[in-house]
Amino acid sequence: MKTFKLKSLRIIESIKAEIIEHDIELLDGLIINREDEHDRWLVEAYVDQQYMDLFKRLQREREEIMIEVKITKKSNLPATFITSIIGINTIGERMNVLFMGKIVDQRKSKIEKMLRSLITKGYQGEELLEKFKQLI
Repeated sequence: MKTFKLKSLRIIESIKAEIIEHDIELLDGLIINREDEHDRWLVEAYVDQQYMDLFKRLQREREEIMIEVKITKKSNLPATFITSIIGINTIGERMNVLFMGKIVDQRKSKIEKMLRSLITKGYQGEELLEKFKQLI
């Protein structure tokens, strides 16, 4: 297992074809690459209890929750995860939320979108390959 400092947390929620982003102010947090056979990560966010209703609702209504986190430094690019909430704990006037999930490889997703766009524009065969090489 590898443990990293969690520097930022954003919940990305889709409600009726609208994307809602919840920036969560962290007091502290960790992210652990469990390095298990399922490639799962554990994210622990230590936050103020003002977020209790949001996290309880998400836990109740959503099987999967997309989160974006920054690891180690706020200047790092965010990593995206598909998670579920596995625990919400009150700690005095604060709380922690535990997420378990998998990292989303955004590079692969961007490449697939780019390729799909080129195919939609009518490129195929060698022409598709050449145009794709130009773009990447």
